[in-house]
Amino acid sequence: MTIMSWLVAFVFALLNAGNTLYGILAFFGVCFAHLATNIFDDYFDYKALIKQVGFNKKEYLKNSQRTKCRYIISGRMKTKEVLALALLYATAAVCIGLFLYFKCGIGVLYFALIGGIIGISYSFLSKIRLSELAVALAYGPALFGGVYYVMTKTFSKEVLILSVPTMFITVVLLYIHTIMDYEYDINEGHNTIANTFKSRLNSLVVLKWLLIAAYLSLILLCIFDILDWQVFFVYLTIPLAVDLYKSLEEYSKNPESVPSHKWYHFPMENMMNAPNFMIRIYQARNLMIYFSLILTTAMILSLM
Repeated sequence: MTIMSWLVAFVFALLNAGNTLYGILAFFGVCFAHLATNIFDDYFDYKALIKQVGFNKKEYLKNSQRTKCRYIISGRMKTKEVLALALLYATAAVCIGLFLYFKCGIGVLYFALIGGIIGISYSFLSKIRLSELAVALAYGPALFGGVYYVMTKTFSKEVLILSVPTMFITVVLLYIHTIMDYEYDINEGHNTIANTFKSRLNSLVVLKWLLIAAYLSLILLCIFDILDWQVFFVYLTIPLAVDLYKSLEEYSKNPESVPSHKWYHFPMENMMNAPNFMIRIYQARNLMIYFSLILTTAMILSLM
Protein backbone atom coordinates (compact mmCIF):
# COMPACT_ATOMS: atom_id res chain seq x y z
CA MET A 1 0.00 0.00 0.00
CA THR A 2 2.86 2.34 0.81
CA ILE A 3 4.62 1.57 -2.46
CA MET A 4 1.53 2.18 -4.59
CA SER A 5 0.56 5.42 -2.83
CA TRP A 6 4.13 6.66 -3.10
CA LEU A 7 4.22 5.76 -6.81
CA VAL A 8 1.21 7.97 -7.63
CA ALA A 9 2.68 10.93 -5.72
CA PHE A 10 6.19 10.33 -7.12
CA VAL A 11 5.09 10.23 -10.76
CA PHE A 12 2.93 13.35 -10.33
CA ALA A 13 5.88 15.25 -8.82
CA LEU A 14 8.21 13.89 -11.50
CA LEU A 15 5.89 15.18 -14.22
CA ASN A 16 6.08 18.55 -12.49
CA ALA A 17 9.90 18.68 -12.64
CA GLY A 18 10.44 17.03 -9.27
CA ASN A 19 13.80 15.78 -7.99
CA THR A 20 14.04 12.02 -8.61
CA LEU A 21 16.69 11.31 -5.95
CA TYR A 22 14.76 13.06 -3.17
CA GLY A 23 11.61 11.22 -4.21
CA ILE A 24 13.39 7.87 -3.91
CA LEU A 25 14.82 8.84 -0.51
CA ALA A 26 11.31 9.80 0.60
CA PHE A 27 10.17 6.33 -0.47
CA PHE A 28 12.66 4.65 1.86
CA GLY A 29 11.80 7.08 4.65
CA VAL A 30 8.09 6.33 4.36
CA CYS A 31 8.73 2.57 4.20
CA PHE A 32 10.87 2.64 7.34
CA ALA A 33 8.20 4.70 9.12
CA HIS A 34 5.53 2.19 8.04
CA LEU A 35 7.59 -0.76 9.29
CA ALA A 36 8.21 0.99 12.61
CA THR A 37 4.48 1.69 13.00
CA ASN A 38 3.56 -1.95 12.32
CA ILE A 39 6.04 -3.27 14.87
CA PHE A 40 5.17 -0.67 17.52
CA ASP A 41 1.53 -1.66 17.01
CA ASP A 42 2.35 -5.35 17.62
CA TYR A 43 4.48 -4.46 20.66
CA PHE A 44 1.76 -2.41 22.34
CA ASP A 45 -0.96 -4.90 21.38
CA TYR A 46 1.07 -7.68 23.00
CA LYS A 47 1.54 -5.62 26.16
CA ALA A 48 -2.22 -5.07 26.32
CA LEU A 49 -2.97 -8.77 25.68
CA ILE A 50 -0.81 -10.13 28.50
CA LYS A 51 -2.49 -7.77 30.95
CA GLN A 52 -5.84 -9.39 30.32
CA VAL A 53 -7.15 -11.52 33.15
CA GLY A 54 -6.75 -15.22 32.42
CA PHE A 55 -4.57 -14.71 29.34
CA ASN A 56 -3.02 -18.02 28.29
CA LYS A 57 -0.43 -18.07 25.53
CA LYS A 58 -1.10 -21.66 24.41
CA GLU A 59 -4.86 -21.17 24.20
CA TYR A 60 -4.47 -17.83 22.45
CA LEU A 61 -2.22 -19.33 19.78
CA LYS A 62 -4.88 -21.97 19.11
CA ASN A 63 -7.75 -19.53 18.73
CA SER A 64 -6.35 -16.21 17.54
CA GLN A 65 -5.80 -14.96 14.03
CA ARG A 66 -2.58 -16.49 12.83
CA THR A 67 -0.60 -13.30 12.46
CA LYS A 68 -1.63 -11.17 15.46
CA CYS A 69 1.50 -10.86 17.63
CA ARG A 70 2.10 -14.55 16.93
CA TYR A 71 5.86 -14.21 16.57
CA ILE A 72 6.02 -12.57 20.02
CA ILE A 73 3.57 -14.86 21.81
CA SER A 74 5.24 -17.99 20.41
CA GLY A 75 8.62 -16.78 21.69
CA ARG A 76 10.28 -16.40 18.29
CA MET A 77 11.21 -12.86 19.32
CA LYS A 78 11.54 -11.29 22.74
CA THR A 79 9.72 -8.05 23.47
CA LYS A 80 13.05 -6.23 23.88
CA GLU A 81 14.08 -7.38 20.42
CA VAL A 82 10.76 -6.24 18.95
CA LEU A 83 11.08 -2.82 20.56
CA ALA A 84 14.69 -2.51 19.39
CA LEU A 85 13.70 -3.37 15.83
CA ALA A 86 10.90 -0.79 15.85
CA LEU A 87 13.31 1.86 17.16
CA LEU A 88 15.84 0.90 14.47
CA TYR A 89 13.29 1.43 11.71
CA ALA A 90 12.12 4.67 13.31
CA THR A 91 15.72 5.91 13.56
CA ALA A 92 16.31 5.15 9.87
CA ALA A 93 13.17 7.12 8.98
CA VAL A 94 14.28 10.05 11.15
CA CYS A 95 17.76 10.11 9.59
CA ILE A 96 16.30 10.25 6.07
CA GLY A 97 13.86 12.91 7.24
CA LEU A 98 16.67 15.04 8.68
CA PHE A 99 18.64 14.82 5.45
CA LEU A 100 15.61 15.90 3.43
CA TYR A 101 14.88 18.67 5.95
CA PHE A 102 18.32 20.21 5.44
CA LYS A 103 18.07 19.80 1.67
CA CYS A 104 14.45 20.80 1.07
CA GLY A 105 13.29 23.02 3.89
CA ILE A 106 10.97 23.37 6.87
CA GLY A 107 8.02 21.76 5.08
CA VAL A 108 9.60 18.33 5.59
CA LEU A 109 9.25 18.82 9.34
CA TYR A 110 5.51 19.46 9.09
CA PHE A 111 4.80 16.29 7.12
CA ALA A 112 7.21 14.24 9.24
CA LEU A 113 5.47 15.38 12.42
CA ILE A 114 2.08 14.31 11.08
CA GLY A 115 3.47 10.91 10.11
CA GLY A 116 5.40 10.52 13.37
CA ILE A 117 2.41 11.35 15.57
CA ILE A 118 0.22 8.90 13.65
CA GLY A 119 2.88 6.19 13.83
CA ILE A 120 3.45 6.51 17.57
CA SER A 121 -0.22 6.80 18.48
CA TYR A 122 -1.65 4.30 15.97
CA SER A 123 -1.93 1.45 18.47
CA PHE A 124 -3.98 3.69 20.75
CA LEU A 125 -6.04 5.18 17.91
CA SER A 126 -6.94 1.70 16.66
CA LYS A 127 -8.65 1.03 19.98
CA ILE A 128 -10.90 4.10 19.86
CA ARG A 129 -12.34 3.83 16.32
CA LEU A 130 -9.83 6.22 14.78
CA SER A 131 -7.61 3.80 12.84
CA GLU A 132 -9.36 4.58 9.53
CA LEU A 133 -8.89 8.32 10.10
CA ALA A 134 -5.21 7.78 10.97
CA VAL A 135 -4.61 5.74 7.81
CA ALA A 136 -6.50 8.31 5.70
CA LEU A 137 -4.29 11.14 6.98
CA ALA A 138 -1.09 9.10 6.66
CA TYR A 139 -1.76 7.80 3.13
CA GLY A 140 -3.46 10.99 1.96
CA PRO A 141 -2.14 14.47 2.76
CA ALA A 142 0.91 13.37 4.78
CA LEU A 143 2.38 10.96 2.21
CA PHE A 144 1.34 12.77 -0.97
CA GLY A 145 2.09 16.23 0.36
CA GLY A 146 5.42 15.13 1.82
CA VAL A 147 6.67 13.33 -1.30
CA TYR A 148 5.63 16.23 -3.53
CA TYR A 149 7.28 18.76 -1.21
CA VAL A 150 10.68 17.05 -1.05
CA MET A 151 10.70 16.63 -4.82
CA THR A 152 9.57 20.16 -5.77
CA LYS A 153 10.18 22.16 -2.55
CA THR A 154 6.64 23.53 -2.85
CA PHE A 155 3.27 22.89 -1.25
CA SER A 156 0.46 21.90 -3.60
CA LYS A 157 -3.31 21.79 -3.21
CA GLU A 158 -3.46 19.74 -6.39
CA VAL A 159 -1.45 16.86 -4.94
CA LEU A 160 -3.71 16.79 -1.87
CA ILE A 161 -6.76 16.43 -4.13
CA LEU A 162 -4.90 13.77 -6.12
CA SER A 163 -4.40 11.80 -2.89
CA VAL A 164 -8.12 11.46 -2.18
CA PRO A 165 -9.04 8.50 -4.48
CA THR A 166 -6.09 6.31 -3.43
CA MET A 167 -6.63 7.36 0.19
CA PHE A 168 -10.17 5.96 0.11
CA ILE A 169 -9.15 2.74 -1.63
CA THR A 170 -6.37 2.23 0.93
CA VAL A 171 -8.77 2.73 3.83
CA VAL A 172 -10.93 0.03 2.22
CA LEU A 173 -8.16 -2.51 2.89
CA LEU A 174 -8.01 -1.59 6.56
CA TYR A 175 -11.78 -1.57 6.89
CA ILE A 176 -12.33 -5.04 5.44
CA HIS A 177 -9.66 -6.28 7.86
CA THR A 178 -11.71 -4.91 10.76
CA ILE A 179 -14.89 -6.45 9.32
CA MET A 180 -13.28 -9.87 9.28
CA ASP A 181 -11.74 -9.27 12.72
CA TYR A 182 -15.14 -8.20 14.08
CA GLU A 183 -15.26 -10.73 16.93
CA TYR A 184 -11.51 -10.76 17.62
CA ASP A 185 -11.48 -7.00 18.05
CA ILE A 186 -14.43 -7.11 20.44
CA ASN A 187 -12.75 -9.85 22.49
CA GLU A 188 -9.43 -7.98 22.58
CA GLY A 189 -10.93 -4.59 23.46
CA HIS A 190 -10.42 -2.93 20.07
CA ASN A 191 -13.24 -0.51 19.34
CA THR A 192 -13.50 -0.17 15.56
CA ILE A 193 -16.01 1.45 13.24
CA ALA A 194 -17.01 -2.02 12.03
CA ASN A 195 -17.88 -3.36 15.48
CA THR A 196 -20.06 -0.35 16.33
CA PHE A 197 -22.64 -2.09 14.13
CA LYS A 198 -24.76 -4.96 15.42
CA SER A 199 -23.25 -7.39 12.91
CA ARG A 200 -20.64 -7.76 10.19
CA LEU A 201 -23.39 -7.59 7.58
CA ASN A 202 -24.62 -4.23 8.87
CA SER A 203 -21.07 -2.85 8.87
CA LEU A 204 -20.82 -3.35 5.08
CA VAL A 205 -22.67 -0.07 4.54
CA VAL A 206 -19.41 1.76 5.36
CA LEU A 207 -17.45 -0.41 2.91
CA LYS A 208 -20.00 0.39 0.21
CA TRP A 209 -19.62 4.14 0.72
CA LEU A 210 -15.83 3.99 0.90
CA LEU A 211 -15.77 2.27 -2.50
CA ILE A 212 -18.28 4.74 -3.96
CA ALA A 213 -16.26 7.67 -2.59
CA ALA A 214 -13.04 6.31 -4.12
CA TYR A 215 -14.54 6.20 -7.62
CA LEU A 216 -16.58 9.41 -7.39
CA SER A 217 -13.56 11.36 -6.11
CA LEU A 218 -11.80 10.69 -9.42
CA ILE A 219 -14.17 13.26 -10.93
CA LEU A 220 -12.50 15.91 -8.74
CA LEU A 221 -9.28 15.43 -10.68
CA CYS A 222 -11.06 16.61 -13.83
CA ILE A 223 -13.10 19.34 -12.13
CA PHE A 224 -9.92 20.93 -10.70
CA ASP A 225 -8.09 20.37 -14.00
CA ILE A 226 -5.43 18.18 -12.38
CA LEU A 227 -5.82 15.33 -14.90
CA ASP A 228 -7.77 14.80 -18.12
CA TRP A 229 -10.40 12.28 -19.20
CA GLN A 230 -7.86 9.43 -19.13
CA VAL A 231 -8.40 9.22 -15.37
CA PHE A 232 -11.68 7.41 -16.04
CA PHE A 233 -9.70 4.37 -17.18
CA VAL A 234 -9.58 3.62 -13.45
CA TYR A 235 -13.27 2.72 -13.73
CA LEU A 236 -12.10 -0.50 -15.37
CA THR A 237 -11.45 -1.72 -11.82
CA ILE A 238 -15.08 -1.30 -10.73
CA PRO A 239 -15.89 -5.00 -11.37
CA LEU A 240 -13.09 -5.88 -8.93
CA ALA A 241 -14.60 -3.54 -6.34
CA VAL A 242 -18.04 -5.13 -6.80
CA ASP A 243 -16.45 -8.57 -6.55
CA LEU A 244 -14.73 -7.54 -3.31
CA TYR A 245 -17.97 -6.24 -1.81
CA LYS A 246 -19.83 -9.44 -2.68
CA SER A 247 -16.99 -11.48 -1.21
CA LEU A 248 -17.26 -9.59 2.11
CA GLU A 249 -21.03 -9.98 2.01
CA GLU A 250 -20.56 -13.74 1.72
CA TYR A 251 -18.01 -13.70 4.57
CA SER A 252 -20.40 -11.75 6.78
CA LYS A 253 -23.02 -14.47 6.34
CA ASN A 254 -20.56 -17.36 6.61
CA PRO A 255 -17.00 -16.61 7.84
CA GLU A 256 -15.83 -20.08 6.82
CA SER A 257 -16.74 -19.56 3.16
CA VAL A 258 -13.87 -19.47 0.67
CA PRO A 259 -14.42 -17.30 -2.42
CA SER A 260 -13.62 -18.67 -5.86
CA HIS A 261 -9.99 -18.00 -6.72
CA LYS A 262 -10.32 -16.42 -10.17
CA TRP A 263 -7.53 -15.51 -12.59
CA TYR A 264 -8.01 -11.75 -12.15
CA HIS A 265 -7.48 -12.07 -8.39
CA PHE A 266 -3.76 -12.64 -8.87
CA PRO A 267 -1.25 -12.27 -7.36
CA MET A 268 -2.15 -14.30 -4.27
CA GLU A 269 0.90 -15.82 -2.70
CA ASN A 270 0.62 -17.21 0.85
CA MET A 271 -2.75 -18.34 2.18
CA MET A 272 -1.31 -19.02 5.67
CA ASN A 273 -3.77 -21.90 6.11
CA ALA A 274 -6.63 -19.38 6.17
CA PRO A 275 -7.89 -18.95 2.56
CA ASN A 276 -11.25 -17.59 3.75
CA PHE A 277 -9.37 -14.64 5.30
CA MET A 278 -6.36 -14.22 3.02
CA ILE A 279 -8.11 -14.34 -0.36
CA ARG A 280 -10.26 -11.39 0.70
CA ILE A 281 -7.27 -9.46 2.00
CA TYR A 282 -5.50 -10.08 -1.31
CA GLN A 283 -8.61 -9.02 -3.22
CA ALA A 284 -8.54 -5.65 -1.44
CA ARG A 285 -4.79 -5.28 -1.79
CA ASN A 286 -4.84 -6.11 -5.50
CA LEU A 287 -7.73 -3.75 -6.12
CA MET A 288 -5.62 -0.95 -4.65
CA ILE A 289 -2.63 -2.00 -6.78
CA TYR A 290 -4.62 -2.04 -10.04
CA PHE A 291 -6.39 1.20 -9.07
CA SER A 292 -3.07 2.96 -8.43
CA LEU A 293 -1.27 1.60 -11.49
CA ILE A 294 -4.06 2.62 -13.86
CA LEU A 295 -4.28 6.04 -12.18
CA THR A 296 -0.52 6.47 -12.62
CA THR A 297 -0.76 5.48 -16.28
CA ALA A 298 -3.65 7.92 -16.79
CA MET A 299 -1.56 10.62 -15.17
CA ILE A 300 1.33 10.02 -17.57
CA LEU A 301 -1.04 10.11 -20.57
CA SER A 302 -2.63 13.33 -19.29
CA LEU A 303 0.49 15.30 -18.38
CA MET A 304 3.19 14.20 -20.80
